[in-house]
Amino acid sequence: MTNLPIYDKTGAKVGDFQIDLEALAPKVSKQLLHDAVVMYQTNLRQGSAKTKTRSEVSGSRKKMYRQKGTGNARAGHKRSGVRRGGGHIFAKTPKDWSYRLPRKALQAATRMAMAEKVRGDFVKMIDAFEMPAPKTKDAAAILANLKFDRTVLVVVGEYDKNVYMSVRNIQKARVMPVSDLNAYEILRPKNLLITKSAMDQFIKTRVAE
Repeated sequence: MTNLPIYDKTGAKVGDFQIDLEALAPKVSKQLLHDAVVMYQTNLRQGSAKTKTRSEVSGSRKKMYRQKGTGNARAGHKRSGVRRGGGHIFAKTPKDWSYRLPRKALQAATRMAMAEKVRGDFVKMIDAFEMPAPKTKDAAAILANLKFDRTVLVVVGEYDKNVYMSVRNIQKARVMPVSDLNAYEILRPKNLLITKSAMDQFIKTRVAE
């Protein structure tokens, strides 16, 4: 069992949280984590690159001049890819880059990523992260009290508009409900700040998968 200290908004320790990393991820596969991260990054590609073929550019399709007798090399119409303004010979077309790894592999990768973050001491737990109203100054003060000086992902139990609006303008900080977590989102920031209720929910749902 591993002890995670629980802090309040002022940075004072208010308790401990017991987490069984062996139950969460008995072993860690770097290859699986790599494959999962590459998949999520690839799925973010827009695939919207597009250039025109010779059939899509404007211009006459009439042969520019007769085949023989001019002294010039033979030529087709103005849309030819070898001429300025012509279409691309190997034109780019929109492409769907997305693919999917097996569901159980992605679930295992998420558990492994969280276990590695905890083992590396990159996870801090807070008793609650609540905002009565959107206020960036208050959210920044909480992160400062907990001594976060690098990228941090704030993980909460469920989406809260006030929390989201308070954190979104803080440089190198993001907020996300625990249900949206995956291996890429866990490994992407340097640190995680997770509420106790979010960690309870993560363990309850992920270990049972």
